[in-house]
Amino acid sequence: MRILPRFYIPTLPARSAKGRAAVLLGLALLTLLAVLLSLRFGSQPISASQMLDALRTGDEKSVAYRILRYMRLPRTVAGLVAGGALALAGTLIQAVLNNVMASPNVIGVNAGAGFAAMLAVTLAPSAAALIPAAAFFGALCTALFIYLLAVRAGLSRTTLILAGVAVSSILTAGIDTLTLLYPDDVIGATGFMLGGFSGVTLDAVLSAGPYLAAGALLAALLAVDLNLLQLGEESAASLGLAVGRVRFAAILAAALLAGAAVSFAGLLGFVGLLVPHIARRLIGTDNRWLMPASVLAGGSFVLICDLAARMLFAPFELPVGIVMSLLGGPFFLSLLLRRRKRSGIYD
Repeated sequence: MRILPRFYIPTLPARSAKGRAAVLLGLALLTLLAVLLSLRFGSQPISASQMLDALRTGDEKSVAYRILRYMRLPRTVAGLVAGGALALAGTLIQAVLNNVMASPNVIGVNAGAGFAAMLAVTLAPSAAALIPAAAFFGALCTALFIYLLAVRAGLSRTTLILAGVAVSSILTAGIDTLTLLYPDDVIGATGFMLGGFSGVTLDAVLSAGPYLAAGALLAALLAVDLNLLQLGEESAASLGLAVGRVRFAAILAAALLAGAAVSFAGLLGFVGLLVPHIARRLIGTDNRWLMPASVLAGGSFVLICDLAARMLFAPFELPVGIVMSLLGGPFFLSLLLRRRKRSGIYD
């Protein structure tokens, strides 16, 4: 008997390897375009010639160079990395829980990472290197807790999501409590809660690099096993798959990716929910293709949202998390309504 029901994936036309490669190439070009737009546009646009001159000369006295080097470049790298990491984490969590409504922020993984990171800041304000490790630990504990709920309590897919929302609310309350108790240690917590890249540095992204690299490598190694897992637990086990180990390894990879992203980007929402759906529509359900497609789509999606957040009310800047919530909230509701229409009741 399967512990969890197989998740629903819309029927898509079969795609050849050439077709999938063309989709990946298109996503790569979209990502490159998003990077160039992110570097060029903002509250103070920089022309293409100014960008080239600034990059070629490296003149610290140049306003264009300082904007690119200290503001636009760190922000672009952070958005690209965080988007790809959260999208890949969402792909893994949906595969492990067999639930297309699961994502790092919906089931509380992001909130767990944020609470642990905030706790590390309050306990050791001078040890910035602890933040990625703490965020990973918080994400892992939350993901394992949700998974054990699914296995031991036999929760249905929709009930599991509601349990995740409850866990996320509790952890968010913990973050709010730390913010009130230690206001001097958690300056800028509002931006962290909403999610965004204002003031992010390359050092913050680099400190999360080992966790991101480990999570991405582990995810790549699990691609074929997760394909087998889609056949159902019994079928996968009959083919020699160690189902429990694969699920745990996928949760570990998702925690590494989500925790590292939260450590410098804050509590970005809905990337891990929306982007894997888009990637499946474009490239199918084979994880060997779906994972890189999710990474590229996630990076470009976050950069485009961040660009919109910078320019919609320029010179005032919205946190990018607000833009993502405006897009992701209706999408999540549409998933719930679609499931109800298919089943007639909430399972």
